[in-house]
Amino acid sequence: MTAAADAASTKDRKVSLITLVEDIASDAQEDGVTLKALTENLGDRAFGAALFVLALPCCIPFLYIVPQIVALPMAALAFQMMIGRKKPWLPSKFAERRISKDGLEKTARGGRKFFGWAEAVAKPRLTFLNGPKADRLIGAILCIFCLSILTPLPSTNTVPGFAVALVSFGMMERDGLMSTGGLILGSAWVGGLIFVGIQAIALGLNLAGV
Repeated sequence: MTAAADAASTKDRKVSLITLVEDIASDAQEDGVTLKALTENLGDRAFGAALFVLALPCCIPFLYIVPQIVALPMAALAFQMMIGRKKPWLPSKFAERRISKDGLEKTARGGRKFFGWAEAVAKPRLTFLNGPKADRLIGAILCIFCLSILTPLPSTNTVPGFAVALVSFGMMERDGLMSTGGLILGSAWVGGLIFVGIQAIALGLNLAGV
């Protein structure tokens, strides 16, 4: 059994989620791993861990290709949360997508760089935000964040990716305060994107004399 699989399946000791990502990257073959294998290595950590790991590449500025690989699978997982599914599942079209070893290593480094602080401060708070009903609402909101990552503009994946990762890390640690911070950040981003879009349309109509 690999170190990553062993870390995921061991329930008697708490293993850092970021350390688990680093183990998966270290154990990966040169051609990387499929998203199916990646989610299986996360074991019983379910939606929170899967979303966190898939969101990490989106947080890294100027990392290309990988965010586009993971964006739709992230949205699929968030949708499953919204409808109340207990365990994550990926359609074969998404499950066979492959992340290279280099992409995994960059993801692991990004996870340590951007969320190392979260390991130190996360603790159970506002735990009522971690119930089944709250998870459905969070899933619906995360769907919007995930879809916004697909906006075809430079660097538009970074802020919503960070928001998804922050929310999912909070879910893993039952830290409702951290999850709320991620929801506020992502909502502000989406709101700003919509505002800019409306202003651009209005400007275009004015220039066209409509």
